[in-house]
Amino acid sequence: MSFKFLPATCSLLLTVIFSSAENWPQWRGPRHDAVSHVSGLPTEWSDTQNLLWKAPLPGNGSSTPSIWGDRIFLTAEMNNELLLICLATDGKEQWRRKLGEARSIARGGEGNGASSSPCTDGKLVFALVGSGDFGAFDFSGKEVWRFNVQERYGKFSYDFGMHTTPVLHDGRLYVQFIHPRFQAVVALDAASGQEVWKVDRPSDGRDECLNSYATPCLWVSGNDARLITHGNDYAIAHSLADGKEIWRLGDLNPKGRYNATLRFVASPVAVADLIVVPTAKNGAVVGVSPHASGVLSAGRKGEVWRVPSGTPDVPSPVIFEGRVFLCRENGVLTCLDAKSGQQFFSERFHAQTYRASPVIADGKLILTAKDGTFTVVRPGEKLEILAKNKLSEQFAASPAIANGRLYLRGFGHLYAIGAK
Repeated sequence: MSFKFLPATCSLLLTVIFSSAENWPQWRGPRHDAVSHVSGLPTEWSDTQNLLWKAPLPGNGSSTPSIWGDRIFLTAEMNNELLLICLATDGKEQWRRKLGEARSIARGGEGNGASSSPCTDGKLVFALVGSGDFGAFDFSGKEVWRFNVQERYGKFSYDFGMHTTPVLHDGRLYVQFIHPRFQAVVALDAASGQEVWKVDRPSDGRDECLNSYATPCLWVSGNDARLITHGNDYAIAHSLADGKEIWRLGDLNPKGRYNATLRFVASPVAVADLIVVPTAKNGAVVGVSPHASGVLSAGRKGEVWRVPSGTPDVPSPVIFEGRVFLCRENGVLTCLDAKSGQQFFSERFHAQTYRASPVIADGKLILTAKDGTFTVVRPGEKLEILAKNKLSEQFAASPAIANGRLYLRGFGHLYAIGAK
């Protein structure tokens, strides 16, 4: 018997196993770019087709689940209690812990105090809620540390509630707080919750622009890394070591035609050679070199390209195979060349409201509409819709992908989608 093909066969088998077993530890996934390497996901699903289970949730929220191994974590607001919930991957609840109390409804129920997504390193799960309560728990639900951000750093004054999500990387949690009373970036030790550093984030923004509902973006390349915070008219890159400002991107809200309502909600996204920075309300989208420095503005060194209009207002961009995809809040999908910013297409694919950010799963682009329609698109240079899938619920949370499954968090349930 010949075994000359055994090494190749084993390599292929291991690739399939590792691809299907990838975790989704935080909002934008394992590499902070909303791209999953999981394979074998179904392209079509419904309330009956390829639905593995549907678990009721005790309250609403727009936070994306974080997933590690056989555990799923998400937050929810039940009455006036803000909860962290742990489910097993069979859909059964394992435990719930009260984090804080609040009654905060934004955008007609699309957002509340459970909008910030939890994250996990495989040992602890970390959750921040709209009341400012921030806590770490082990996988059995035991509290490891807890503090209130408003007590430590000052009262929130967001117009529509606190929605920024912590970024977990290399044993630290990074959070931006940008509102009229407090403009700062904080790094915390994940094991203890203690402050590692805090830096002020000065700006000359004003009015509603003082509020940012965006989440920081992490760029990592080898041993080099940057934290990009977003809000109050600027995107700013910080050193992870001490928070020092490395570059600042301006002209996102030009002073000569200032828009006093241009608060940022969509977050930047980074890949090895590019950071894409959105704005708001159909404004500019900018491609920035990760290696830029100093003050950047329209047309100056450090900018790779700038598109004057077409930004999503809420959904964040995604970059895949040399293309940038922008999902507008009205159901228009735009595809740009990542190197030049040249537009390949900009077309409406499903007229609805979009709050969730797009993801790439199994090489396909998934777009989540509030009405429960999920449009699956081949991510090429022309709009090619592969499927439109409908679930009987409303959705504002971005999808999570792990262990060969797609997890979709609705207003009342968590859905597990996979090949039966």
